[in-house]
Amino acid sequence: MTGHIMKALSAREMARGPFEGADKTGQAGNWQHWHLDRDEKDVAWLIFDKKDAGANVLSAGVLEELGRIVDELESKPPKGLVLRSFKPTGFCLGADISEFSELKSETELVDRLTEAHEVVDRFEALSFPTIAVIHGSCLGGGLELALACDYRFAISGARLGFPEVQLGLHPGLGGTARFTELADPIEAMTMMLTGKTVPDFKAKKLGLADQVLEERHVAAAVDAAIAGDIEQSGSGIRGRVLTTRPARQLEARQMRSQAAKKAPPQHYPAPEALIELWEQYGGDSGPAMRKKEIASFARLMTTDTSRNLVKVFFLREKLKGLTRTGAASVKHVHVVGAGEMGADIAGWCAFQGLSVTLFDMEADKLADAVRKLAELCEKKHRSDSQRRDILDRLTPDFANRGVERADLVIEAVPEKVDIKQKVYEDVEPRMKQGAILATNTSSIPLETLGEKLGDPERLVGLHFFNPVALMPLVEVVNHDKADKKVLDRAHAFVGQIDRLPAPVETAPGFLVNRALTPYLVEAMIMLDEGVAAESIDRVAEDFGMPMGPIELADQVGLDICLSVADMLRERLDTDMPPVPDWLKQKVEDGKLGKKSGEGLYQWKKGKADKQDKTEAAPEGTLDRLLLPMLNACMACLREGVIGDEALVDGAMIFGTGFAPFRGGPMNYAHKRGFDDIRKSLETLADKHGDRFKPDQGWSDRS
Repeated sequence: MTGHIMKALSAREMARGPFEGADKTGQAGNWQHWHLDRDEKDVAWLIFDKKDAGANVLSAGVLEELGRIVDELESKPPKGLVLRSFKPTGFCLGADISEFSELKSETELVDRLTEAHEVVDRFEALSFPTIAVIHGSCLGGGLELALACDYRFAISGARLGFPEVQLGLHPGLGGTARFTELADPIEAMTMMLTGKTVPDFKAKKLGLADQVLEERHVAAAVDAAIAGDIEQSGSGIRGRVLTTRPARQLEARQMRSQAAKKAPPQHYPAPEALIELWEQYGGDSGPAMRKKEIASFARLMTTDTSRNLVKVFFLREKLKGLTRTGAASVKHVHVVGAGEMGADIAGWCAFQGLSVTLFDMEADKLADAVRKLAELCEKKHRSDSQRRDILDRLTPDFANRGVERADLVIEAVPEKVDIKQKVYEDVEPRMKQGAILATNTSSIPLETLGEKLGDPERLVGLHFFNPVALMPLVEVVNHDKADKKVLDRAHAFVGQIDRLPAPVETAPGFLVNRALTPYLVEAMIMLDEGVAAESIDRVAEDFGMPMGPIELADQVGLDICLSVADMLRERLDTDMPPVPDWLKQKVEDGKLGKKSGEGLYQWKKGKADKQDKTEAAPEGTLDRLLLPMLNACMACLREGVIGDEALVDGAMIFGTGFAPFRGGPMNYAHKRGFDDIRKSLETLADKHGDRFKPDQGWSDRS
């Protein structure tokens, strides 16, 4: 039996192994989510397998059963216990967020957390060695459960982390205390404050894992741990020094300063709550900090920030679900055009494991694409061997022959109908049967692009956002002649490359550019009125945007902003005014923003050079910037450009960085009130012109 358990990464092998021959009415059959059995050495094997779920999460039912299992183990202690997951996907993805979302009061949350803590504390106190064997993802509450074990063995390829801060929370199952006691507390706090996951080797360096090993060595490592022959991780002298109160106070000040740069405490209270928890109680031996952790977690869970970030979590899951179409996977991608977007798309596809050919007539652009991919590998901390494999998957294709082998051809040439149609005229006859032709256009109607295609059904829009390696959204653009199978495969491809699809209909600007452009144009108009760029940006950043509209325009590229604005003005029945002449002159002079080193700002070492002190923007600036964006979102809903409000919120958060803690533009509009939005737009229209005229949807949906 034990030998089969050691092969446990395969669900089928685990099903054959650990329970083979077990009494169906005995220990292995008593629980829905766990299986418990003992091997010939009297080592207990506790296998986590949440019923009717593709991945393990900690629910109330899971923890209640674990409490009864602890009763069983206390009454008849084995020589040791190994905790494993049955799921091939990983150890455990954390707590069941949907259950927590149903609890409305701090009191309910405190009661539920207190019960969960009691179970994990009893598990930790078992009188025999306990070993967590971790494969795949081990996150949040799952990692907190593993920390309650005496040893943690990471199977090669495992990733560990505490992503709770992304939900407006911090660890809540004792992890704040256990992790800062086990590891260097500064490293531990940094990991919890950023929410980043770490690979197996980094987990060992931090002390989260005692061993990193291959599956075939697990049995020997378990024997050694039970015999006491493996040294447990610990924070050492440095850790003990850093947990003294003066040291905590000093480090806490630095942590606050760093955290506030990316997560302003007025919008994101979780980092400050975690820092305060450690600063006040980190020197305690555990119980006091864990008790205070419960109250802090419960308080955070009831904040608007956490409630909205949990909504964002489910928005992400909704978009991920759109990629599970059952369509055939894409193995070879051919990209036509090695400009900034084409190069980044090709590089990202290679980075995600696909075979990629990249065509351009300019050799220096192809060389630059390879260089950028190498830089991405370095930034993502890939090893030398991984870097070689990734770079080997990207092939510069001077002859454009990759078209003939590709499952997906992505056109990423300049936004000119004649240029794109000329590309299609060349590639379509050479594409293999069943291959997809995709365009990265940000503005041109797909009906127009497909006019000269022999088979327009194979055409789809795949609109990526810059920078491709950072922006998780891809608009998947439908049109009246598109084949559903092509759309399904396009959605599946977006999932293959770890991106989120937003299904939209072909329309001017689709969703994201149509909503973003009036926001950017209004900022240009305010610049023309004499308001300082820094003052305009500060208003948006204070609202919670990751950057202001002036800096964003420079990031996107003033040429692109100008092109999209002109297209929307031409194709939409809109009163959006033309951009100022001085902006057109900047574009003509090649001052395009970040990519040219100068635009609305000067750019130095990749950062906008801003003045620290400028006068405050005029009253009403936020509504002038924000409400045109919301108005465009409503228009897209009313016109059917996108299916529902949740998709709008997801697309705008993941495509533009719209303040995540506000839950998206439509979620914000609901909280503010549709009537208030409509009346505020009417007031702005009276003062500034018909470009602020409220969309009919505000009245229809009130």
